[in-house]
Amino acid sequence: MLAVLLLRSASAFRRTIHSAAPLASAAYTHPISPSDPAVSSTPDGLTVEQRRALDAALRIDQAGEVAANYIYKGQFAVLGRERATGALIQEMWDQEKKHLDVMNKLQVQHRVRPTVLWDAAKVAGFGLGALTGLMGREAAMACTEAVETVIGEHYDDQLKEMEDMAPSHPSMPLLKDVIREFRDDELEHLSIAVINDSQKAPAHALLSSVIGAGCMVAIELCKRI
Repeated sequence: MLAVLLLRSASAFRRTIHSAAPLASAAYTHPISPSDPAVSSTPDGLTVEQRRALDAALRIDQAGEVAANYIYKGQFAVLGRERATGALIQEMWDQEKKHLDVMNKLQVQHRVRPTVLWDAAKVAGFGLGALTGLMGREAAMACTEAVETVIGEHYDDQLKEMEDMAPSHPSMPLLKDVIREFRDDELEHLSIAVINDSQKAPAHALLSSVIGAGCMVAIELCKRI
């Protein structure tokens, strides 16, 4: 119960901070001008290497958000009836739904081919979520901790890679702000998992290592396929 109260306080504090300035994702979820080049065009002056890096980044991010949605869907299918745990999973899942909606719009805007592993990401995500849910609340939180650790680091790497990528085109500063926002959301999910006993899961170190390694393999596959 204390963990739930802490989470609600942290979430309320975070919403208060962001209320003064709109989130970057609002440009896609609540667009003021759909024809704004920042949300409707992609840079034309990128080098071949930069274009390849941008395509790979958005392909991975979109696939990752698909998998994340299905992980939480699987966990909720098993643990959703537990009042406190179900509420935690639902809150994180709702954020992931928004992430996927925005990534789908970015994929169209920047003319990126989605990964052919889309359906595999759904199946693997749901299976991982359901399996860790069946292992218990702590294991489900350990799954979240492991996944969000990898994703947080991955978003940081992307921001470094995009640092000098077409800074004068309005879509690129917005894209980087969206990635920062989503990184912060994922790290918040990591904190939620730790607060809610992820590290008390049976064989926590082994479970985290296996899930983390799986995430990194998935990233490399989606980058190429």
